[in-house]
Amino acid sequence: MMVCKRFALSLCFLVALALPVAQASEPSPVLSEQVTITDVQVRISDHGTVVLLLAEGKAIPIFVDLTVALSIQGALDGEKPHRPLSHDLMHTMMETFGAHVTQTIITLKEGTYYGALAVAFRNEVKVFDSRSSDSIALAIHFKAPILVGRDLLNSAGRVLGESKTEKL
Repeated sequence: MMVCKRFALSLCFLVALALPVAQASEPSPVLSEQVTITDVQVRISDHGTVVLLLAEGKAIPIFVDLTVALSIQGALDGEKPHRPLSHDLMHTMMETFGAHVTQTIITLKEGTYYGALAVAFRNEVKVFDSRSSDSIALAIHFKAPILVGRDLLNSAGRVLGESKTEKL
């Protein structure tokens, strides 16, 4: 029975990789200049868990649920959980089939962050729309660059100062 479940999961994964690229309801804006995120931090604030994308002295705050925050922090620390979380599972499956994340681009549309996750598989790169937090988690697992547009960094980025946040 376990072999059947593994086969079914493997088949679903391969089919997902072969499907055409998923698109958001609006096309992503062309970014005139991309900035590479140099550091990612996970914090707990008065408003919940937040992922900070840092570049050029600014931080873009993205609020995420606790499970995703723990997954991202575990990937940042190189920790292997006793039982894999969803991002750990996806990482393992992708590696097993020879796929890997090459980069992710984070955008902001109508107040919601999105991720465009680029995955290389069999000499082909496909880009998948995703939640920004999932995209960030998988990019960290694969040590792939996280990119944002300069316009996003300038509009949503905040200069880091004293804050009421704690490390997760």
